[in-house]
Amino acid sequence: MKNRCDAADGEEGQQVFCHLWRLRDPGGGSWSGELAESALATALAAAALADAGEADDRVQADSGLNWLACHVNPDGGWGDTPHSRSNLSTTLLVHAALQRFAGERHAKTVARAGEWIDRQLGEARSPASVARALRRTYGEDRTFAVPIQAFLAMCQDTRQAWQWVMPLPFALACLPQRLYRLLRLQVVSYALPALIAVGLCRHLRVARNRRITAWGRALAPALLRKLAALQPDHGGYLDAIPLTAFVVLALHHAGFGGHAVVGKGLAFLRHSARAGGGWAIDSNLRTWVTSLAARAITAYREGAGAGRVEAEALTPIARWLIQVQKTERHPFTGAAPGGWAWTDLPGGVPDADDTAGALVALKRLRDAGCAVDFRAAVRDGVRWLLDLQNRDGGLPTFCRGWGRLPFDRSCPDISAHALAAWAAWRNDPALPSYAERKVDSAIRRVLGYLKQEQQPDGSWIPLWFGHQDAEHGQNPVVGTARVTDALRAAHYAADAVGWAGEAEAMRTAGERWLIRSQKPDGGWSAGKTATVEETALAVIALLGGDAPCRAAAERGRNRLKEAWRSGNVPQATPIGLYFSVLWYHEQLYPIVSSLEAFAVRTPT
Repeated sequence: MKNRCDAADGEEGQQVFCHLWRLRDPGGGSWSGELAESALATALAAAALADAGEADDRVQADSGLNWLACHVNPDGGWGDTPHSRSNLSTTLLVHAALQRFAGERHAKTVARAGEWIDRQLGEARSPASVARALRRTYGEDRTFAVPIQAFLAMCQDTRQAWQWVMPLPFALACLPQRLYRLLRLQVVSYALPALIAVGLCRHLRVARNRRITAWGRALAPALLRKLAALQPDHGGYLDAIPLTAFVVLALHHAGFGGHAVVGKGLAFLRHSARAGGGWAIDSNLRTWVTSLAARAITAYREGAGAGRVEAEALTPIARWLIQVQKTERHPFTGAAPGGWAWTDLPGGVPDADDTAGALVALKRLRDAGCAVDFRAAVRDGVRWLLDLQNRDGGLPTFCRGWGRLPFDRSCPDISAHALAAWAAWRNDPALPSYAERKVDSAIRRVLGYLKQEQQPDGSWIPLWFGHQDAEHGQNPVVGTARVTDALRAAHYAADAVGWAGEAEAMRTAGERWLIRSQKPDGGWSAGKTATVEETALAVIALLGGDAPCRAAAERGRNRLKEAWRSGNVPQATPIGLYFSVLWYHEQLYPIVSSLEAFAVRTPT
C-alpha cells in the first residue's frame, strides 16, 4: 500500500479520493486493504509449522519467531498489533512459542517476557495462576481461554499443565447443528472447530496422564469428519490464522497429526505468511472494506467530488458485491443463502454487519446510476437479515438465538447497520410488495432494541469496535456515531412505523453526547488522543444535523484536514475488535472514513 497522496489540486478530500481509487484491486471492483500483523497469530502459526509441519516448514517458522523477537514492546511484552500495548494473553502465547521453538537464539527476549508475565500475575507463575488470570480476563467465555491454556500445556508438556486446562463439551458437536443454540455451549458460535479439536485434545491428554480410558476416543472419527466438513477447501477456518493454528496444534497433540484436516490447515498457514515473517489474524476483510469504500466514494461523488467518477466506473464494484453474496447454505453456521461475509475467500461466514454493509453500498451504487440488476441480491439479502433478528429486536453477528456469550448476543452497532439497510430498501421496487410489511415490523422492533440499549448519557456501546486505552476497552464514540448515523438514515422509515418522535429523541441524545465528547483539538476518541477513524465517524454522524452538530462536524473536519495535509496517509489505529477480543487495525479504515467525512452532505 502506498503511503503518499499526490493529487494535483492538493485539496484534502480529493487527495483521499485519489488515493483510495488507486488502491482498488485489479479489475476495479474491490479493495483488499491490509490487516495489521499480529504477534498472537504469528506465534501460533509459527508454532504450528514448527511442531506439526514438515522439515521445510522450519525455515518459515523460524522467520516468524524472529519477527516476534523484533517486535517486542519496550516493557518486554507483546500486544495484538505492533501498535498495541502489551497484554497477558498475547505475551503468554509468544513467550511459550519462543521458549519452546527458538532455542537459545532469543533467550534474553524470553527472560524479559517471563518477568513481564510474573509482574502481571502478581504471584508465582504456574498453570494454576495462569488459569486464574485467564478466568479474570474472559469470565465464563472459554472460546479463547481454553485454547491458550492448551497451547501452554503443549509447549510445557507436563502432567500438571494439562490438569489445569479447563474442559470443553466437545462431544456436543456430534449433535445436529440446529440444536447448538439450545445447549448453552461455553464457546461462541464461530469457534466450533476449537471446541472440537482443543476439547478432544485436552480430554485425551488428561486421560493418558491419569492412565484411564478416554471415553471420547470412540467419538474421534465422527468429530474428525465434522472438522473436515467445517473446513473450507483452502484449509483456513474462517480464514483466521489463530483458529486454524489452534486446530492444527490440538489435533497433532491428540495423535491425529496425519489427518487431512491438519495437512490442509498447514497449507493455509504457509500460504498466509507475510513477506516479513509475520501473520495477520485473518487473510483480509475484502468484502467489508469494499462496502465501506463504495459508501465513501458514492457519498463524495454526490458532494465535493461530483463528476469525478462516472457510473460506468462504479459498476464493477456493484457487480463484485453481488458476485460474492452467499448463494448456498453455509456449512459452518448453517446460515441460509443471501448473506455476505467479511471476505470473499472460502473461510468467510455470512454475518449481519457485512450483509447490512453490502446492502447499503448496493443502494448507493444503484442510486449513482450503476446499470446492474440488483433485485435478486437485494431481495435475498434483506430476507437474510430479517430471519436473523433476535427476539429482543436486535441483531446478532452470526446466529439467531445464540444469546449467552458476548460475541453472540444482539449488539447496537450491528443492529443499527441493519436498520440503515432495511430503511434504504423498504419501499424500493427491488423488494416484493409483501416484504415492506415485514421490513416495517423489523424496523419497529430494532428501534425498540436501540432505545433499550441507549445509555443514560445518550451513548451506545458497540461490540466489534473498541479502544485499548478506554475503560473495559469500550468505545462509545464509534457506537454512538454508528447508531446516530443510522437513525438519521432511517428518518422516513421511523416515521412510517410510528417511531418518528422516539427515534428523533434517541438521535438527538446521541448527537449531544458526541458534541460533549469532542476533544479541544476538534477530534474524537474513546482514549486520550483523537484518532482519524473515530473523528471521521463522529463527523459523518453529525453532518446533516442542526447548527450545533454542523459546527462540531466542521471542527472535526478541520482536524481531519490537518491529519492529511502533509500528504502522508495517517497511521491506522487498532480500534477494531476481532474474535475473542483481539485488537486489529486495517489500513483502509482511516482512508474510507475520512473520504466520507469530507463529503458535503445536507439534511434529508
